[in-house]
Amino acid sequence: MLKRELYLEKIREFYDSDLVKILVGIRRCGKSVILEQIIDELKNRGVDEKHIIYVNFEFIEFESLTKYQELNKYVKSRMQDGNLYYLFFDEIQNVENFEKVINSLRASKKVSIFITGSNSRLLSEELSTILSGRYVSFKINPLSYKEVLSLQGSKESTEEMFENYMKWGGLPNRFEFKKEESIKNYLYGVFDSIILRDVVERLKIRDTILFNLILQYIIDTIGREFSAENIINFLKNEGREVSTLTIYSYIDALCKALLIRKVYRYDIHGRAILKTLNKYYVTDLGIAQIKNNKIEMNKSYVIENIVYNELIIKGYDVYTGKTKKGEIDFVATKPNKKIYVQVAFCISNESTKNREFGAYDVINDNYPKYVITLDKLDYEYNGIKHVNLIDFLLDDNF
Repeated sequence: MLKRELYLEKIREFYDSDLVKILVGIRRCGKSVILEQIIDELKNRGVDEKHIIYVNFEFIEFESLTKYQELNKYVKSRMQDGNLYYLFFDEIQNVENFEKVINSLRASKKVSIFITGSNSRLLSEELSTILSGRYVSFKINPLSYKEVLSLQGSKESTEEMFENYMKWGGLPNRFEFKKEESIKNYLYGVFDSIILRDVVERLKIRDTILFNLILQYIIDTIGREFSAENIINFLKNEGREVSTLTIYSYIDALCKALLIRKVYRYDIHGRAILKTLNKYYVTDLGIAQIKNNKIEMNKSYVIENIVYNELIIKGYDVYTGKTKKGEIDFVATKPNKKIYVQVAFCISNESTKNREFGAYDVINDNYPKYVITLDKLDYEYNGIKHVNLIDFLLDDNF
């Protein structure tokens, strides 16, 4: 089993904290495994198993606990003394009004609570209000490329491994399968569970065909500015009439199910976040692959999506950059750090090189500027760094 140290090292200092630890990520990205690894570490530290209570709401034996009153009763019946108890609730969004039992347990008992969920509501301002701000959240992603290499016991990347990652993404369990047909069947199962549980049932969306068409359009236009007018025209060609309101409602549902992520534009000169002409990227390229409407996905946009996901994994807040001349693919920030990133498949062509490096001509600040490509030669130019994509993916210090 791959130890997901990238996340464990961030969570460890909160093991004994009364803050609620929230792990949020798309279904099957590895949240449950991280909970199991935390439990193993607690046991190795000497915590009595009786003081560890684990409930996975996807297991049928816990089905009766999806009512918050019953969950509260069950947990309190397991707590026999005044010592610290560690409570683990996996996929807690299946419990209606789960916030009530979390608040009740925090108020009445000495507990350290860990919860996971596959819905962006667990990161919303609404949750912050309900839990009185007494929580800390961690975004769990599918496997990074570096984690994939570790999982497969490889110290070095190969072209075959990277092609496989580009095509089939990083959901951990898909690596159990070698044949493409088996991988596709697994990914279809994950997708169907997301649609059925996190969209159709929870968000009460009934037109799943329309929902799929909108997702297909998003995948076909990864990394391009989103236009409601364009998607309306696309749907007309598919024989569907739909309102702008419905489109945005369904896209919001896709974001809430964590299938896609919305990326806002950042006006570099005006230093303001813009709310129009956003872009969307997929959380996992394997899901994108099975929903793709073309024979082969555009590799330039796939690489751009990989870089976006990796920046998120590395802890950056990511925007697309607007300049007076045009745009920068990504403006990435974290405390005390800011970088600009351009992404291209390759820049051996002189016009492509001029375009990618030239995008920085109107930016006069001193923040680091990068062009990331699959080229192995170094094309650094005028202080702008050129980085090989694989090197970027494997560099923990980027």
